[in-house]
Amino acid sequence: MVKMILNADIKKGKINKNIYGHFSEHLGRCIYEGLWVGEDSEIPNINGFRTDVVEALKKMKIPVLRWPGGCFADEYHWVDGIGPKENRPCMVNTHWGGVVENNHFGTHEFLELCEMLGAEPYICGNVGSGTVHEMQQWVEYMTFDGKSPMADLRRANGKEEPWRVKYFGVGNENWGCGGNMTAEFYADQYKRYATYVRNFGDNKIYKIAGGASVDDYHWTEVLMREAGKQMDGLSVHYYTRISKDWSEQGSATEFDENHWFSVMQNALFTEELVVRHSNIMDKYDPEKKVGMIVDEWGTWFAVEPGTNPGFLYQQNTMRDALVAGIHLNIFNNHCDRVQMANIAQMVNVLQAVILTEGKKMLLTPTYHVFDMYKVHQGAELLSLDFESPEYAYNGEKVPQLSASSSVDSEGKIHVTICNLNPSADVNIDIDLRGVKSKSSTGKIITSNAMNAKNTFEETTNVTIKNFEDINLENNHISGKIPSKSVVLLEIV
Repeated sequence: MVKMILNADIKKGKINKNIYGHFSEHLGRCIYEGLWVGEDSEIPNINGFRTDVVEALKKMKIPVLRWPGGCFADEYHWVDGIGPKENRPCMVNTHWGGVVENNHFGTHEFLELCEMLGAEPYICGNVGSGTVHEMQQWVEYMTFDGKSPMADLRRANGKEEPWRVKYFGVGNENWGCGGNMTAEFYADQYKRYATYVRNFGDNKIYKIAGGASVDDYHWTEVLMREAGKQMDGLSVHYYTRISKDWSEQGSATEFDENHWFSVMQNALFTEELVVRHSNIMDKYDPEKKVGMIVDEWGTWFAVEPGTNPGFLYQQNTMRDALVAGIHLNIFNNHCDRVQMANIAQMVNVLQAVILTEGKKMLLTPTYHVFDMYKVHQGAELLSLDFESPEYAYNGEKVPQLSASSSVDSEGKIHVTICNLNPSADVNIDIDLRGVKSKSSTGKIITSNAMNAKNTFEETTNVTIKNFEDINLENNHISGKIPSKSVVLLEIV
């Protein structure tokens, strides 16, 4: 029996809704076929956007969307993606499969999509191969409401009023595909480029610096020391794999407990990364004015057999659902510093929440985790104390449980719990303090098999179901959390 103490009267900070953000890159079938099919497509669409995908994303309450990359961002020149579609020049996507793109999805289309979704746009600018002038003009084109060459060009392209663009990334992975820069060189480049990412009118931009890859703490140290006062956010990228050796990819669907355990272990490593990068940020920013932006995270496995290796298309199983739940609990619990996170990627790429195939669409187990966890968006983090039992495998151990709790504006308390053990249930007893509870209900995502997945033929193998195995008595909630499950408890 695991004893948990939930202190409903101890609030630990607001969970930024943007922790539940997403990422869409010009990569494989994420944009084209996944989000955008064009106005003339036989697939039902709204102004070229897939109706089924848009509706599913709206239900999930996606708060913020990052675009156009990723590595693609530092070879993207925004002027190629505006104006009449038939006049837009094609480009070669050298990072992802060498395919030729027609640029039919550009600035106007992205910002229209964000409006349809009710999501804040997060645009990543080109530092690697672009100029300061190019970045400055893009911001002016989108956000200036006066008379200027860029504002007039926007109006000529059909958008009279400017957009509101809050989040802007100054480069991406500049230690790698974004220019192979040193931390010292990029810090200077960041300050130079960011100077010209200006606020026009009442549009205030939250500037995000390109941060570290995984545990490159030197990068964070240098960026905070040299440019911390010029940024609002600093990113961190980390992908969960079967091994830290990138040559070992492993199947997304065919795996044993050995690979299950290593993935759980590597997902939990996110906690160490958040803590250690936060400690460096605290040194230069004790008031936590600079947000940690984990704008690329998720699982990365071998592509599905028979698909283009450059498209990064992978299936999604119960294992991915656990990885999603673990990460979101970690981000919730560190909401004092983590202000945004963006899972990679939204449709048809890596740990996607949606997969499409022609007219068909399915919601992955990861989608259902995001849908279930959306109750935490904008809520107040609550104190939840417990000592997790250990999940031991092959001589190694990890905590069996991952959890977080919050209270929303209506006073509803939500607890999300992940059981990482694929074969052992665990009994819990939650002692509710600081509140007198009247009722509790539950939802659960689980499966019989570790590699259970949704397919285009069987779309509901892994989905949200009611969780009945809980009991509220004397301000205690007791119940059994099944193996390999993600559970949501609502307490009122």
